[in-house]
Amino acid sequence: MNLVLFGPPGAGKGTQAKLLMQARALPQLSTGDMLRAAISSGSPLGLQCRGIMDRGDLVSNEIVIRIIAERLDEPDCATGAIFDGFPRTIGQAEALDRLLQSRGRKIHVAIELKINDEMLLQRAESRIREMIASGQVPRPDDTPETLRNRLEVYYRKTAPLIAYYRNQDKLRTVDGMGAIPEVAREIAAVLDSTA
Repeated sequence: MNLVLFGPPGAGKGTQAKLLMQARALPQLSTGDMLRAAISSGSPLGLQCRGIMDRGDLVSNEIVIRIIAERLDEPDCATGAIFDGFPRTIGQAEALDRLLQSRGRKIHVAIELKINDEMLLQRAESRIREMIASGQVPRPDDTPETLRNRLEVYYRKTAPLIAYYRNQDKLRTVDGMGAIPEVAREIAAVLDSTA
C-alpha cells in the first residue's frame, strides 16, 4: 500500500509515519529527512538545497522526484511506502503519480492531518524548548518565524492537494489535534477500511 500523509508543518506527519512504519512494516519516505541527510553529507545536491530549506521554501520538483525515484527502487519499498511531506504541490503529486504508474503502482490513500495554526505554533515553540533543554540545537527551519513562512507556503501550494486527492476519491481527513495515540488509531481505521 502506498499512502500520502500531508498537512501543515508540525501537524505530526513524521510522528505518525514512524508509528505506521512499526505497525504496517512500510518504509517512511520523508523527503525532509532525505534532503537534510543530503545537506549533512555536503553533497552538491545538499548544498543546493541548504539555502532553500533554511528559508522554509520548497525544493524544486525535479530534485525531490529524483530523490524519491532512487528511494522507491530499494527493496524495502516493494510492497509500498508512506510518503511523509511529499507531495507538497499539485505538480509533485502529478509527477509522483507518473513515477508510480511507470512502476505499476499507485497511491491508495491520501491522509490529511488537520490542525489549527495556533496549535502548530505552540508545538514548534515547545519542540524548540525541549531541544534546548536537552542540549540539542534546533534546526534552522524550526523556528516560529520560519514556521509562519512555511504555513503560508503550505496554504498557497500544498492545500490544493485536498481537492486533487478528493477528486480521485483518495482523500481521508484525520483530526490531528488529538493525542498521538488517538490520531494513530484514526489513521489505522482509515487504512483498515481502505485495504
